[in-house]
Amino acid sequence: MTRIKPFRAIVYNQEKIKDLTRVVCPPYDIISPLSQQYYHNLNPYNFIHILLGKDITGENKYRRAANYFKDCLKNRILIHDEKPAVYFYSHQYNLRGEKRIRLGFIGLLYLDSDIFGHERTRLEPKEDRLKLLKNVKANLSPIFVLFPDSKRIIQRLYQQDIEHRKPFIDIIDNENAVHKLWRLDSPDTLNRIQAGMQKENIFIADGHHRYEVACAYRNQIKRKSGAIKGDGDFNYIMAYFTNVASRGLTVLPIHRLAKLDSKLDMEDFKVVLSEYFDVREVKDKTQFFFLMEKGGQTEHVLGMYKNKRYWLLRLKNIKILDKMISDRPPEYKSLDISILNYIVLKKILGINLEDKERLVFSPNPDELIESVDNNQLYIALFLNPAKIQQITSLALNNEKMPAKTTYFYPKVLSGLVINKFE
Repeated sequence: MTRIKPFRAIVYNQEKIKDLTRVVCPPYDIISPLSQQYYHNLNPYNFIHILLGKDITGENKYRRAANYFKDCLKNRILIHDEKPAVYFYSHQYNLRGEKRIRLGFIGLLYLDSDIFGHERTRLEPKEDRLKLLKNVKANLSPIFVLFPDSKRIIQRLYQQDIEHRKPFIDIIDNENAVHKLWRLDSPDTLNRIQAGMQKENIFIADGHHRYEVACAYRNQIKRKSGAIKGDGDFNYIMAYFTNVASRGLTVLPIHRLAKLDSKLDMEDFKVVLSEYFDVREVKDKTQFFFLMEKGGQTEHVLGMYKNKRYWLLRLKNIKILDKMISDRPPEYKSLDISILNYIVLKKILGINLEDKERLVFSPNPDELIESVDNNQLYIALFLNPAKIQQITSLALNNEKMPAKTTYFYPKVLSGLVINKFE
């Protein structure tokens, strides 16, 4: 059973912070070092100072974040809402010239609900987030979850409770996306949401590391204090809920930049690739990505960029993977990322998939193309996005996709609402 509950969010005090765009920031895991510096310089009260503090020799950045958080509360830069609420969230954005709107809400999700993850996690970011959680004792940004919404909860909330009300947060970020938030705090509305969510399965889109950290933190508290009864906040995690079938839900691929041991002979490389793929060169960049996306609707098609040239790689036979990963189910073998990982990166190029020095990940193909043009030892490899049905099917079977497979776009901003443990 899925349990959610409202909470008294901590929000920026708009009497003191007149421009919220200067104090919010993206989720920690997509902030580059350059962006981190940008947000640190943007405003002394930007949420980055709590969410992702700088490494400074001789300072404990987690303790520093906790002290910064306390000071913001003491000086009423951040304030508590008066009543527990669920926070309805409208996110309007543009993708390739098309306007899209994603609707959802933010509430607290019980950690022992029916929750399914789809991506493997890594130890390093979990250790980092656990240290921060122990110090600040708060969910600083919501995890991003999907649910089937069989009872049309989100659409009915929008039509009955939201559509004609003014939001208490209405901002445009630096990508021209519009973020609006409303408080839902009437007992009838909250009861309706909680009752409607009870039988829904929950799928984690973004936030696998934070979810596992929340479970670890909960378990540590229980071990120290014995069996704890009640409804303590440590049993919950702040989550953004949206409909898995929403037209406003966008999944982008995360592409790979691979560093080679030596300069690559492309003619020899194409001969090796042709054992597994039909290899076709496409000279125009726009046409290349169009054909790759179109082909990906019915076949397994990868993309490649090297020496200012583009190639499409169409897999000849999916059964090629049977011997390479015999211990995985068919759904896992049919992922484009599995094809790229096991055939191109591991078998042909001999790259360890855990080697962070030789693999760079980005949802931005232009960023990788530029890197290849600037370094002869790089090659860019492009993917089509994983399908929602693949994500949910694997999650329900307790099967994990490789790390850095999906990029749910756009991200929920950090700093809009915070859940401090009581």
